[in-house]
Amino acid sequence: MKIKHAELPYSISDIKDLLDREQIFQWLSTTYWASERSREVIFTSFEHSICFGIYSDTGQVGFARIVTDYTTFSWLCDVFIDPAHRGIGLSKWLMEVITQYPAIAQTNISLATRDAHGLYEQYGFVRREAMRRMANEQKKSPAI
Repeated sequence: MKIKHAELPYSISDIKDLLDREQIFQWLSTTYWASERSREVIFTSFEHSICFGIYSDTGQVGFARIVTDYTTFSWLCDVFIDPAHRGIGLSKWLMEVITQYPAIAQTNISLATRDAHGLYEQYGFVRREAMRRMANEQKKSPAI
């Protein structure tokens, strides 16, 4: 899939071969949520996700990925727009494309964010309490 923006010189694609893996690694290494992930972990995550790249004439300018079972649940993560391309509506366009993406449009989509609630609320996301198990923070499980 490749979609061109109606007015701006950008496109969104789910074709993984187009991803600029090194650029995505550089972006994610600057974030609060992914800065401790290794290059190998980030690249492996692409293989097990639906990946969306935003592209201009000069290269990739944004990224997001979805982890899903394609039936009931999807997790939106690693959303990033290059700072030089922010403020023109690319994140909104990306959310439109993702929430209408045929393979996951019928699923419940979850995400976690510290700073972009207003963006996601425009696309039907609602703040709710959630629990989370962190693999690297686990103590020994009780005996069964």
